[in-house]
Amino acid sequence: MVSVNVEALDPELIQGLRRLKLRTVRQLVPEVCQTARTQRWRPEEVLRVLIEEECKARDESNRRLRLRLAAFPVHKTLPGFEVAASSISQATFDYLGSLEWLREHRNLALVGPPGTGKSHLAVALGHAAVDAGYKVRFFRADVLVEQLYRGLADNSVGRLIDGILRADLVVVDELGFSPLDAVAANHLFRFVAAAYETRSLVLTSNWAFEQWTNFLPDAATATAILDRLLHHCQVVVLSGESYRLREAKGVVQPR
Repeated sequence: MVSVNVEALDPELIQGLRRLKLRTVRQLVPEVCQTARTQRWRPEEVLRVLIEEECKARDESNRRLRLRLAAFPVHKTLPGFEVAASSISQATFDYLGSLEWLREHRNLALVGPPGTGKSHLAVALGHAAVDAGYKVRFFRADVLVEQLYRGLADNSVGRLIDGILRADLVVVDELGFSPLDAVAANHLFRFVAAAYETRSLVLTSNWAFEQWTNFLPDAATATAILDRLLHHCQVVVLSGESYRLREAKGVVQPR
């Protein structure tokens, strides 16, 4: 619908709509009322149309807010992911896209070599979760660790973790790209432990689980983190040649 100037409305009605924050109703009511008079709508039909339009506008506004707070670095979607060019089966892709694992507070681990679609899929699933009404946060692993490091100065690490986990889903990309010292590894453990069975995590890593000691300080730390991460987790292993290398060779079309 196209908005109509609200000057035709009674000033008291306009003020009431402002107080109730019914912005879309305020914009549309002159047109809707005119249409209702012309087409002889029943009063409940007028109310239904105005409420539907207000709800749609608020849903879209909330979606945009969730998308902004998610802080995705790029825009990626599930329809834009080339399943046929990846090592993921269509059944697995459909399951991930259903977000059933998110509703069950399960984690998702995407593991495989660089360029096999892990980050694209993680961000695309995050976008799908935002569209479905979930609160999502995205972090590159080194940025997440850096934020938690800052909490050491005022002993606010716990509060920072609690703040991040207000989201329903947290995407942590490129875990293991840089080695973590003992302090950073402890922060990662606290984060994973706090999310355990209450929030869903999506982690991407180039390292197979048995190789996590390559970026964590010791086997005990790796075991403690993996124990909580993998207890309720969908693991997807991606393989094959890098998409970027194949695109450079002209084997697949740019996505």
